[in-house]
Amino acid sequence: MALIIVEASRLNLDDIHQLWLQLQYNLVSVIVFSAFLVFGSTVYIMTRPRSVYLVDYSCYLPPSHLKVKYQQFMEHSMLTGDFDESSLEFQRKILERSGLGEETCVPETMHSIPPRPSMAAARQEAEQVMFGALDTLFANTNVKPRDIGILVVNCSLFNPTPSLSAMIVNKYKLRGNIRSFNLGGMGCSAGVIALDLAKDMLQVHRNSYAIVVSTENITQNWYFGNNKSMLIPNCLFRVGGAAVLLSNKSSDRRRSKYKLVHVVRTHCGANDKAFKCVYQEEDDAGKTGVSLSKDLMAIAGGALKTNITTLGPLVLPISEQIFFFVTLVAKKLFNAKIKPYIPDFKLAFDHFCIHAGGRAVIDELEKNLQLLPVHAEASRMTLHRFGNTSSSSIWYELAYTEARGRMRKGNRVWQIAFGSGFKCNSAVWVALRNVKPSLSNPWEDCIHRYPVQLSL
Repeated sequence: MALIIVEASRLNLDDIHQLWLQLQYNLVSVIVFSAFLVFGSTVYIMTRPRSVYLVDYSCYLPPSHLKVKYQQFMEHSMLTGDFDESSLEFQRKILERSGLGEETCVPETMHSIPPRPSMAAARQEAEQVMFGALDTLFANTNVKPRDIGILVVNCSLFNPTPSLSAMIVNKYKLRGNIRSFNLGGMGCSAGVIALDLAKDMLQVHRNSYAIVVSTENITQNWYFGNNKSMLIPNCLFRVGGAAVLLSNKSSDRRRSKYKLVHVVRTHCGANDKAFKCVYQEEDDAGKTGVSLSKDLMAIAGGALKTNITTLGPLVLPISEQIFFFVTLVAKKLFNAKIKPYIPDFKLAFDHFCIHAGGRAVIDELEKNLQLLPVHAEASRMTLHRFGNTSSSSIWYELAYTEARGRMRKGNRVWQIAFGSGFKCNSAVWVALRNVKPSLSNPWEDCIHRYPVQLSL
């Protein structure tokens, strides 16, 4: 202390003035630097992508009295009097080759003879499925309905007024400023589209919960004609739906099952054949149905190729990307007959949830992606137990994987969906923990019987 006093006594006025200037300039620099640091940090925090967590989800389990066996299906089809012998035989062959089991479900009205489809019956089906899935979801997560800030509902063929999303708002008394959306006419891939919309909304609205409800409605969309391309949906589509709770709250990471990593969407609607390969129209007798084109599988394969071309660089190891690129260049420059290299997606994903659109769809993807039978197991078993539940099928498949006890922390999941338009959409998730099935998992009463041996 004495030394400091001695040195200070030796300073003249010029020395003191110079010392003040140096301190002043340093202070300005510190203030400017601090301001830039605070501004930059604020911009980064405000603009960085927010993580989207899947807290939990629920799949609707239809009551047992809605189950329809092969024989019952054929008897009812015959007793309606709407189908000729050729159409009945066609439906029988489709059912035998479909991969569906004896426990799939159709709506209440389709169990009547003759069936009595109506707007009231369609509303009843929608309410049973959506509310059934949501009741279980709210019970499992302990989230109050009024805490939901974003709601996205997708249903392709049933779009009443008020909308399905409004029905949910009314049932659960959701808050008045909820951001609600109702997607219609977008086919079996709409579940991933709804998920993508919810993800985008969660990037804008901080500390929010979002619910995605995916379903399809069969009651008013059963085909009662003899156009064979329109009869296939009758044989494949069954009752089902799922509700998914998403969050962007960092505090929810610990209790969440998965984190959303990527969503990749492909739309081939600019191509006329792709646009009309799944097409709702009237037949020659004026009966409405959804026709499936013979080109459907080829178009689906092309859409998948486009989709994985975008998805591959995001998920594949660098070695697979190099092999793919080298083969592509060689094919372009030297020999058009060189087979394109198909990346090994088994190196990128641990589990595959392929839309259970039908046996042919699963077969084609298993072949094109060079998957092992275990990778397509969840899709085949979902088709067998629940049928084609449209956009919700990928959630029944994820539930199957959990029920089998296969989901481990760090596992990556690929959900692949196809739909009218024509669209191929992918969602990639990573498991945040060893995931156990939630209460009321749709497989809990039958998982001990699966996998079953399917006849070829």
